[in-house]
Amino acid sequence: MATTVDLESLPGVGPATADKLRDNGFESFQGIAVASPGELSNTADIGESTAADIISAARDAADVGGFESGADVLHRREEIGKLSWGVPAVDDLLGGGAETQSITEVYGEYGVGKSQVTHELAVTVQLPQEHGGLEGRAVFVDSEDTFRPERIDDMVRGLREEALRASMNQRGIEGSPDDEEAMEALVEAFLDKIHVAKAFNSNHQILLAEQTQEIASEHEGTEWPVRMVCVDSLTAHFRAEYVGRGELAPRQQKLNKHLHDLTRVATLYNAAVVVTNQVQSNPDSFFGDPTKPIGGNILGHKSTFRLYLRNSKGTKRIVRLVDAPNLPDGEAVMRVENGGLKAE
Repeated sequence: MATTVDLESLPGVGPATADKLRDNGFESFQGIAVASPGELSNTADIGESTAADIISAARDAADVGGFESGADVLHRREEIGKLSWGVPAVDDLLGGGAETQSITEVYGEYGVGKSQVTHELAVTVQLPQEHGGLEGRAVFVDSEDTFRPERIDDMVRGLREEALRASMNQRGIEGSPDDEEAMEALVEAFLDKIHVAKAFNSNHQILLAEQTQEIASEHEGTEWPVRMVCVDSLTAHFRAEYVGRGELAPRQQKLNKHLHDLTRVATLYNAAVVVTNQVQSNPDSFFGDPTKPIGGNILGHKSTFRLYLRNSKGTKRIVRLVDAPNLPDGEAVMRVENGGLKAE
């Protein structure tokens, strides 16, 4: 369990205010330090000036928010984990895999395999680090009724034998991959470390993102911390509920807040956030691929890595890295098989 910090030590925070902060997920100095005065003011029912003073004190206590040297940033980035896709070519494209403390966006047409990616990563994140995992649990926000435990079963069974044996040893499961009883126990153990919630509308989806921080806080410091958060898909409800140009501004404002909530979880708990996104056709495009992702500049700027999936022959898929802060654009090939994502 996460250690409870003494929020009452902050100026202007009494027992009642501290309780309100904790009830709304602000259980650490770091969480308060990265909040905005308006957000804290609404949460704790205090003035924005008082909220700003609390945030400033929290930043001092958590030692965040100031300048630091490039060498310090490099040292801090050594804590960032890389979550393998299970496909060497894609991992190479991403510089080792999906990064923690970042948002990785995967977009593409219907049926291209975006949900298969999220299921695969929900399995891979639980593997030992030597097998490309982060030894953590996953949170899965399902907005399109895509989560299927049967696919998790398929993908666990589709892991390499050495990864299966390592996972059994990691969880204290006796037996071998040839033992059906041991495999059933292993699949159940994997499913037990995936927290799934179905989002019924955009407001509910935003609420679930806030609750994700509570789950991450609850398991922080335990043997199985939250290391991956998936939203599949990020934009479906927003696209359906906010129709027309007149609704564009409020849609983007809510989407922006939602992305900031996800970024906070990624940063505070060293988790990889992976979101899928729908696409639309750009009728103004006369040359090249007219497909473009939903979400506009808000999502484009907030996503650290953007990946475009497109169909090829049979089960083959092309993965294109569209945007990354430190990696060149490029493409990789993978296959979507019954046993999960596989190399070409």
